[in-house]
Amino acid sequence: MHVIELRSEWDVYAEKALRGERLTTGEGLAVLGADDGELLPLLHAAYKVRKTYFGRKVKLNLIINAKSGLCPEDCGYCSQSIVSKAGIAKYPLLEKDVLVDGARKAMELKAGTYCIVASGRGPTNRELDQVVEAVKEIKATMPMKLCACLGLLSDEQAARLKEAGVDRYNHNLNTSAGHFATITSTHTYDDRVHTVEKAKAAGMSPCSGCIVGMGESDTEIVEIAYALRELDADSIPINFLNPIPGTPLEHSYTLNPRKCLKVLALFRFLCPTKEIRISGGRELNLRSLQPFGLYAANSIFVGDYLTTEGQEASADHRMIEDLGFEIERCAL
Repeated sequence: MHVIELRSEWDVYAEKALRGERLTTGEGLAVLGADDGELLPLLHAAYKVRKTYFGRKVKLNLIINAKSGLCPEDCGYCSQSIVSKAGIAKYPLLEKDVLVDGARKAMELKAGTYCIVASGRGPTNRELDQVVEAVKEIKATMPMKLCACLGLLSDEQAARLKEAGVDRYNHNLNTSAGHFATITSTHTYDDRVHTVEKAKAAGMSPCSGCIVGMGESDTEIVEIAYALRELDADSIPINFLNPIPGTPLEHSYTLNPRKCLKVLALFRFLCPTKEIRISGGRELNLRSLQPFGLYAANSIFVGDYLTTEGQEASADHRMIEDLGFEIERCAL
């Protein structure tokens, strides 16, 4: 007896993604507006794309908050910005030995990528020197991919980071061009695009993503997904807003786990070959549905975020194992 498998609307989208075709705006909105009863078929279709390019592997990343607070920018989502009243630790850039120790911790937690993140508009020459020295030691002693996130860069600074051994540079676009001014006024959307382009020109792998849940419309979510596809970012962190008390967006809690899963499916369809990483706000927003996110995404952070706590790394390892997935080891 022949079994006929019926193709769903989502399967058609998966087939488009596998052919390299871009979903239309209407199709993107259909994903975000899918009936909750369609969630499993939607994730099944997204998994077809994910499995084609990444199999059952999951990339782990660890972040170190190398410089906390003291930032002159006014990003409304950020506890480290000048407009934030959040009670966070504030300190200058950590010494080289502390940054190197963070890489050792990343290895212990099975993270293949170690991310050095510093608050501020961009690094001073002294700060860049400190990061460069730490990067050189880490690359000389550990099989570790290194990502830096230091704010806006000059061409010279980007070249120095690449020469030191930085593999990837992160600078998120955060939201769509049309929505950007409602979140930040001290720099522009184009400033962020130009920094990603400088990192690419220097030979670093571009990492750029977004924050969902900052009052944007579904159309604007599709627009930022389009923008990141056009930017050709190799790694796309999807943050779900954690409305930290003391920040301008502290009362902006609008997401639910099902909407977050639809967002992840959208990005998988639109950026099929790219690393889609579930980033900040994962535990708060996906809650008990966290494992389902890995049917669309193929990467997560382990450990804590910048000023908020993540779940125990052992819980992330167990989640991956329970899914029948495997941690991808670093391949330099």
